[in-house]
Parts: sequence; structure tokens; C-alpha cells
Amino acid sequence: MLTWIDRLPLFLFVVIALTLGLAPFVPEPHLWEKLKLLAAGNLVRPIDLFDLLLHGLPWVLLLVKLGRLAGRRRA
Repeated sequence: MLTWIDRLPLFLFVVIALTLGLAPFVPEPHLWEKLKLLAAGNLVRPIDLFDLLLHGLPWVLLLVKLGRLAGRRRA
């Protein structure tokens, strides 16, 4: 099911997480802004939820890739 993650290089996940995951960078990374809204309970508009998913997905995929690499090294 997740074999496509194994085929892609780790470098690709890092680049995507650092670009799409953090863009726009000024005045603060977009993901950080959305996480602050979530913590404050102000993340209620559908566009904000979509934005959180869009900017958070690269980081989730990077963590999955790192987890699969760590699991493969242990085995």
C-alpha cells in the first residue's frame, strides 16, 4: 500500500516539506500560523482547515518516510 513512499528518495520529501510545508515564509511560516490558530481554537473556516491539511501533508509524508526507513533498518 505504501510502497510508492519507499520508491521515492528521502531528499524529495525533505524538499517538499521545506517548501510547500512552510510557504509562504514571511511574516511567519504558514503551517506555524495555522497551528497557532488550531491551538487557540480559531481554526473554524473550511479554507483554513484545507490550508492546514495542504501545508501539513508534506510533513506527515516525511514522518511516514522516516518511520519506514527506521523500521527497515531495524529489521
